[in-house]
Amino acid sequence: MEVKAKTKHIRMSPRKIRLVVDVIRGLVISQALDQLKFLNKKAVRPVEKLIKSCLANAEHNYELDKNNLYIKEIRVDEGSTLHRWMPRAHGRATPIRKRTSHIILTLAEIKESGRTGAKKRKVEAAIKLDGKPKEAEEKGLKVKEKKETKQEKKDNIIEKGKEIVDPGFEGRGGQTKVEGSSYRGMAKRFFRRKSG
Repeated sequence: MEVKAKTKHIRMSPRKIRLVVDVIRGLVISQALDQLKFLNKKAVRPVEKLIKSCLANAEHNYELDKNNLYIKEIRVDEGSTLHRWMPRAHGRATPIRKRTSHIILTLAEIKESGRTGAKKRKVEAAIKLDGKPKEAEEKGLKVKEKKETKQEKKDNIIEKGKEIVDPGFEGRGGQTKVEGSSYRGMAKRFFRRKSG
């Protein structure tokens, strides 16, 4: 059984990452992680993170033993390149290419366990009962709550005296609207024309 994982758009050139990847290709997972600990390269971190992610996928989704896995294939491809410019003498500009990489990793079993696919998870059926959440709870099912629409939110605005409380905070700046007051008076003070 094979387990795959990939990481994209690593801000490092593929040539630099390949120096690290070539060391661990074909090794058992535990040996590969040990080798990465002693390499003095910046590319070690994303490669190690990808291996641990793929290992977690294998254990969780396929229930594979981590001691029975090895790196079958690890490939570094070139991603998109960011083009930048650097000013040089006599008004010239020279290009700088900031390269990115994609790493594709495939783990395989040393001794075949006979597993073919991902384990099936039990998913509880969520049902909608109109006004009958107690019946759903008795059956042991979860009930999805219906979300309010914009029109229903507007209908639910509660008036208290002269103050209108807006639950959607649709007022200016998220503040409650107060009936009778206007922002014009404030605007007149701040944006008053000066004569003369």
